[in-house]
Amino acid sequence: MTNKVFVAGVGMIQFKKPGASEPYDVMGEQAIRAALADAGLDFSDIQQAYAGYVYGDSTCGQKAVYRVGMTGIPVLNVNNNCATGSSALYLARQAVQSGAVDCALAFGFEQMNPGALKSRWDDRAPALERAAKVVDELVGHPEIPSAIRQFAGAGRAHMQKYGTKLETFAKVRAKASRHAANNPLAVFRNVVTTEDVMNAPMLWDGVITRLMACPPTCGGAAAIVVSEEFARKRGLRTDVFIAGQSLATDLPSTYDAKDMIRVVGFDMTALAAKQAYEQAGVGPKDVDVIELHDCFAQNELITYEGLGLCGEGEGEKLVNDGDNTYGGRWVTNPSGGLLSKGHPLGATGLAQCYELTHQLRGTADQRQVANAKVALQHNLGLGGAGVVTIYKRA
Repeated sequence: MTNKVFVAGVGMIQFKKPGASEPYDVMGEQAIRAALADAGLDFSDIQQAYAGYVYGDSTCGQKAVYRVGMTGIPVLNVNNNCATGSSALYLARQAVQSGAVDCALAFGFEQMNPGALKSRWDDRAPALERAAKVVDELVGHPEIPSAIRQFAGAGRAHMQKYGTKLETFAKVRAKASRHAANNPLAVFRNVVTTEDVMNAPMLWDGVITRLMACPPTCGGAAAIVVSEEFARKRGLRTDVFIAGQSLATDLPSTYDAKDMIRVVGFDMTALAAKQAYEQAGVGPKDVDVIELHDCFAQNELITYEGLGLCGEGEGEKLVNDGDNTYGGRWVTNPSGGLLSKGHPLGATGLAQCYELTHQLRGTADQRQVANAKVALQHNLGLGGAGVVTIYKRA
């Protein structure tokens, strides 16, 4: 990357359970205003905006933006499943890096319903139709909600292939709760033990308990990215910049390998990570803090391997060695991750950006990772989109 893109401001509101939040446009407005305040900018300084959400009609992004200001700027609505927030950030970063604009806004929000994710479109073939056929073949259990079949199915495949214990996934979930206890913006701040996770009701006998799945959540988050020249001219902060970023989609192996670990985006993650590392001139060993897509505890462990933190099949050892938390090699999901912080689909990627920006600024309070200089963000959407972003402290 040639032109440096700086994170000038970030904003996030407290994530809440469905039914307890403000309407989606208000959450979007609140996140935007928080990011503007953090950056020390007015809305009139924003030259383009990218709005991320999954569940909503077209131009919901404009509805949120108009609550802040109506300046005639381009507003683009982004929907890339659970990677929506990071996809909005990808576009905003690309706009600034290309020189098209000097100051761009990415924001995301989601007003979710309780219960399992489901499509609002039942009169046409689903986007995940191809994956569903592979899942039917490899997993069965049509009575189980789709996301659980996919991610827990991948966890089961890991257990069968490498001998990974269900208790290891429970350890990941317990770790998330300890981290979230220090995050006032997380939806769940109660600490649970490995035993609590194991004793929670089974969603799929012997494969996943309820506490290993992230909750449906409402929330909003935003980031403002700027060029170096704009930052210098306006006296904005230049302490955090995007050093590498890649958005990858599925490869033939996703379906052809007949491997549930591949079906949930392992190769997409690996490709995006490889490209982002190369752009940033770093490797996994150089990273200090990570926010990754732990929609299920199983996916966090699988993602360790996809990001190259360890070899395939070595995720359990990484967990047992404590290399995913404070005092270990990496701190993963200091925010509490999707499992405890919550997962409002359109906001998740930008909430990850919020957390890592504060980590690199040294302003993460009780969650602070000591002397964090390089941060990695991973956000995954089935169907598919995998976004890996590497931030550096300037």
